[in-house]
Amino acid sequence: MAWSGGTPASVPPGEEESYRVLRSRIDLSHLPRHSRDVTERVIYATADFDYVTDLVCAEEDLAEAVAALAAGAPVVVDAAMVAAGIAGCPVVCKADEPLTMRLARTAGISAPAAAVRLAFGEVGPGALWVAGGSPEALTEILTRGVEPAFVIGVPVGFLGAAEAKDALRASGIRSVSNVSEKGGAAVAAAALEALLRSAATASGSLAGWGAAGDAGTTAPSDRDS
Repeated sequence: MAWSGGTPASVPPGEEESYRVLRSRIDLSHLPRHSRDVTERVIYATADFDYVTDLVCAEEDLAEAVAALAAGAPVVVDAAMVAAGIAGCPVVCKADEPLTMRLARTAGISAPAAAVRLAFGEVGPGALWVAGGSPEALTEILTRGVEPAFVIGVPVGFLGAAEAKDALRASGIRSVSNVSEKGGAAVAAAALEALLRSAATASGSLAGWGAAGDAGTTAPSDRDS
């Protein structure tokens, strides 16, 4: 198997074989590079081939996200479960902080919305936002005017998740999302992981993300990019 961007420093056991099985069942070679990488990574993480048609990817938007990550843009996630699935860079997550609950009570807003407000106060405009837990967090990202570089918006649930993702796509913000009520932490983390791997290849290292970065890791690919 060939690896786009060079041989990775380390590959989790079974990952190469899992990608081989995935590609034996579906051919995504018609997709542009970043769209293919994100779609494959989400399927790899979920074993759900429906994401081929459920994900909404715009190649130009994904390229901008990769460039922002390569330049060291901060990454904000909406939930601890999303943060737990991300190993490629440090993240800002205010979901479990006591101040988040205090702000939620005093402002009369949900905890996910409060976490978004606190995170924006820390990182400011130009961050990459990842919403995989609560549709309320995604709605707050849109209504708060956080001026994101990019948004991964894939919250899960029957109450407001699909509607929040519809609103994200209608906003014109550079993003990746999915159409259905499906989604969640694993999907959000997988989409970010795909972008991080491309950014690592583009920048040559993950120095812009600090010591937590896994320098040199690239997405496995059977095909030339």
